[in-house]
Amino acid sequence: MSDRKPQARLDAKTARKLLAEERAGATARISSLQRHLSSIREVSTWTGTDDEHDPEGATIAYERAQVQGLLADARRDLEALDRAAARLDDGTYGLCERCGSPIAPERLEALPATTTCIACATHRR
Repeated sequence: MSDRKPQARLDAKTARKLLAEERAGATARISSLQRHLSSIREVSTWTGTDDEHDPEGATIAYERAQVQGLLADARRDLEALDRAAARLDDGTYGLCERCGSPIAPERLEALPATTTCIACATHRR
């Protein structure tokens, strides 16, 4: 017999609120990064300087690559949140995708789109 007690699950109302807040944040980050990327492209179109050899700072190409990476991360976050919302709708939200155990409510509050419990996340790969 296991000493492990059954873990409470995060209620659907709280989960929906957390997912909506995180989704709003991800959407705002995406919009902001898209604007920033557009401004970088605009600046690079109008500048005639050789930024590759400018000792005063980062190159435009580096800044553009950095923003593109952040934008890709934000888009992945948004997709993960959308998948979490789908799991909430089908009743599998809050269950570890690896072992099937409930994910601790505290973990879901910190990472609403997470798909694994602490134990499985620790032993990943």
